[in-house]
Amino acid sequence: MIDLKLLRKNPEVVAESLRRRRSNLALDSLLLKDQTRRDLQKQGDDLRSNHKRRSEELARAMRMKANVDTLRSELRGLSAKISALEDEQRKADAEVEDEALLFPNLLLPDVPDGATGDDNPVVSAWGGKPPFSFAPKNHWDVGEALGILDFERAAKVARARFTCLKGGAARLERALISFMMDLHASRGYTEIWPPFLVNGASMRGTGQLPKFRADLFKCENEDLWLVPTAEVPVTNLHADEILTEDKLPVRYCAYTPCFRAEAGAAGKDTRGMIRQHQFDKVELVKFCRPEESAAELEQLRLDAEEVLRRLNLHYRVVSLCSGDLGFSAAKTYDIEVWLPGQAAYREISSCSTFTDFQARRAMIRYRAKSGETALVHTLNGSGLAVGRTLVAVLENYQQSDGSVVIPDALRPYMGGITQISLPPK
Repeated sequence: MIDLKLLRKNPEVVAESLRRRRSNLALDSLLLKDQTRRDLQKQGDDLRSNHKRRSEELARAMRMKANVDTLRSELRGLSAKISALEDEQRKADAEVEDEALLFPNLLLPDVPDGATGDDNPVVSAWGGKPPFSFAPKNHWDVGEALGILDFERAAKVARARFTCLKGGAARLERALISFMMDLHASRGYTEIWPPFLVNGASMRGTGQLPKFRADLFKCENEDLWLVPTAEVPVTNLHADEILTEDKLPVRYCAYTPCFRAEAGAAGKDTRGMIRQHQFDKVELVKFCRPEESAAELEQLRLDAEEVLRRLNLHYRVVSLCSGDLGFSAAKTYDIEVWLPGQAAYREISSCSTFTDFQARRAMIRYRAKSGETALVHTLNGSGLAVGRTLVAVLENYQQSDGSVVIPDALRPYMGGITQISLPPK
């Protein structure tokens, strides 16, 4: 949530960030509601102060055995006014919060300006595109020929945009999860196995609600939502908590299945496994002091990149421009893996700093050595999207005979399997 104190003091800063995001949100309405709320708060404080003074006068008058009927009547009137004003105050507070929750995070100054993903600059690349002596196939063709991806039966038991992994693909998915979790744990992340269902407060804390409600799956008649990413339960582990400065930074890694309605993605990536309603992901989440967040973002990105390097998969890194940046993020790097079957780079990880935006919504603070409390900065990144990594392996490691070689880094997790071959005819 945006800092209302900053909005009051420097509304032009917020307005400029909105302009760069190509947002049409107007600040006037929020500022007016905030002023109304503050005016009601002052009126209430004045009435309560007056009530306290008159109560003290009543107590003195009663000790002196004076007539207190007028004072009692006045106090009853003040109590009624205070009660009515507090009701009005609660409504005004709710209106301010509801509107403030719709405003995106402020951009960091070094976020490149641009309108769409086409404006995202490439900041680095690793490896090279693998050579092929044949025309490489899309992963769905590779997987269906091998009998390891079944889209038709998945749609039968669920609906479109679900995939049933079979045999070698199922084993490979499991191997990728274990490989990623082991790698991140060895690099200082604490493993978390969080709930896969969360309450609405957790969704609000990380910014999914209320803005992205249409992209979420909710349990009927329950305040429980299927997680769209492990970022939600893991970040909210420390909601309404005060961490100690000497324990920061805190670094977690977690695997969860992820569930997304993809309401805003109609017609995009309808074939294959790129955009699914259910997919696996390993997530990296950090909590740190504000002065550490820039360095922690760079390290987060390197930790995600390390997965691809060990799998020897060519990728590039782009810095998301102002118009392409996510709602909660202040700055984001996307890691895009090369998919030869599609002859395109596809996002496989987003690494973001949210500054204090999520911490303000979820009330995650830390106590400095001085004794003062302040909001932490939160960060998260995919380390990696498991299904898309499986796609990258199928497309980059496919052979001319239709088989797929298992990358060296995954072989210890594959029970001796070194390649997935075509079934015998």
